[in-house]
Amino acid sequence: MPISDAAARLRQALTAPTPARPLLAAGAVNAMAARLAVEEGFDALWVSGLEVSAALGLPDANVLSARDLADVVTALGRVTDRPVIVDVDNAGGTVEGAARIAADLVRAGAAAICLEDSAYPKCNSFSAHTSQQLAAADLVIQQVERIRKTVGEGLVVISRTESLIAGTSLELAMGRSTRFVDAGAEAVLIHSKDQTGGQPLEVATRWTNAVPLVTVPTAFPQLTASELGEAGYRLCIYANQFSRAAMAGMRAAARQFTREGTFRPSAEAPLAAVADLLQIGEPDALSCI
Repeated sequence: MPISDAAARLRQALTAPTPARPLLAAGAVNAMAARLAVEEGFDALWVSGLEVSAALGLPDANVLSARDLADVVTALGRVTDRPVIVDVDNAGGTVEGAARIAADLVRAGAAAICLEDSAYPKCNSFSAHTSQQLAAADLVIQQVERIRKTVGEGLVVISRTESLIAGTSLELAMGRSTRFVDAGAEAVLIHSKDQTGGQPLEVATRWTNAVPLVTVPTAFPQLTASELGEAGYRLCIYANQFSRAAMAGMRAAARQFTREGTFRPSAEAPLAAVADLLQIGEPDALSCI
């Protein structure tokens, strides 16, 4: 498959010799979130399995189809040309499934995919009611190799290990990640739920491979993007903050209505202008209210 402009730009940015700061990606479950991310200067967009699952009323447990993800990628492409990175979880736990998802996402306009090494069926990394298990490393290697065979350079492939989420050692996490790089992954995400931030900083200190490091700082928001960049991360993915902010805002507006019987904008429950909604799909649109 041909290399997309977005994939080429993302690949070049990830491997730039002297980056001024890490690349910043924002979770975007729809075109509205994508437009806001662009307005605030994010470099890329992240299609989160958790966000898409929640938006569709589904558990984050290998329920999404390739079409569900591709539809979101298509919607984001209507409002921006920022590179779109898609969270494909474990690609259904099969080699053929990984190939099919990769091919469909290239056609939809994705620039990259992130493939994790969780066992099928996966669970959310921060679930307390169940625990993440790891797939056999050989299976993940076969998935990466098949993705490469199917789409060539058409997608940047980020390998994500859930080793630390599953409670194993950092040595195992780095060993598995190195094997995935040898199979064709171009960036590595060693996921962590350590709320102190110490574990991801140790990861950055001990990672010596030339392939760039990626982080998802959901569990350690006290570490700024600048601090993570100085530690050695080349891409920071803020995976679900927009959806969480939207949910908090909707809840505040709904509760105000329950109390007062009106959706009057207030400091506690601000409302964007009607024009803001119109302009997502029609940038020059105007509103009379």
